[in-house]
Amino acid sequence: MERVLITGGSGLVGKHLNKKLTEKGYEVLILSRNKTQINKSNVFYWNPEKEEIDSEAIEKADYIIHLAGANIGEKRWVKKQKQVILDSRVKTANLILKTIKEKNLKPKAFISASATGYYGAITSNKEFTETDSSANDFLGKTCNLWEKSADEFTQVGIRTVKIRTGLVLSKKGGALYKMLLPVKIGFGSPIGSGKQIMPWIHIHDLCNIYIKAIEDIKMEGAYNAIAPEHLTNKEFMKTLATVLKKPFWFPNVPSFVLKILFGEMSQIILKGSRVSSKKIMKAGYDFEFTNLKTAFKNLLRKHINIE
Repeated sequence: MERVLITGGSGLVGKHLNKKLTEKGYEVLILSRNKTQINKSNVFYWNPEKEEIDSEAIEKADYIIHLAGANIGEKRWVKKQKQVILDSRVKTANLILKTIKEKNLKPKAFISASATGYYGAITSNKEFTETDSSANDFLGKTCNLWEKSADEFTQVGIRTVKIRTGLVLSKKGGALYKMLLPVKIGFGSPIGSGKQIMPWIHIHDLCNIYIKAIEDIKMEGAYNAIAPEHLTNKEFMKTLATVLKKPFWFPNVPSFVLKILFGEMSQIILKGSRVSSKKIMKAGYDFEFTNLKTAFKNLLRKHINIE
């Protein structure tokens, strides 16, 4: 039985991926900061801020999936929080690499989360591909450094894959959960101009892409993990209202309101461009959820009557 070590295993994607990997016969190991969890046989302690890590987790792992990282939408992007967001991604990867070098280990692959924020918080007519350069804004710089920390694993001969993800749709938590309430009570509306693209992916497809990255030894480098359908914020919100059988006639939420509420962080809501999924499909991945309406119907069964 092969073992997969997940960092960030208690997060939205980590929990779902843990379940899928276990169902496929993998043994899943977790790195946790919570010492009360350490008594479990598959949970190992680490504290990246203090550079503490139970090296046994790395020694046992055949594959490492690096999902750890502070939620970019949790707090306003003040200087201190920006550093937390960056360090939680880069320093954690550096600690794992340091342990690998010290113990002379060589897992079969290091698979790191990344984000479509690599291309920047902009709205344009361009469709971004994996060959495009990173943007010069906070998101672009953060994702660039995040990926560079992953690239260091290639220097020690470890196959490295970077999964650039956009909006992850799940029935438990995440952005979709936050969108539901206003739409359910009939207050659904576009945000800002409503013209910004919302690259999205069903969590089922995202986790299957991570599993493909484990099993497909030809996969290396960056891949956009985004459904092939490109929708504006207005189209996205209207589809959600339609599936929930709710009205969609309220005026757009003004951009300045979001900027007042969230400051610089509002750009992750107000901006967005097309992101190509052609590379991952060319690698042989077939999306189960290519249509937003179908994805919503799958995720929101308890909220709607499926005909």
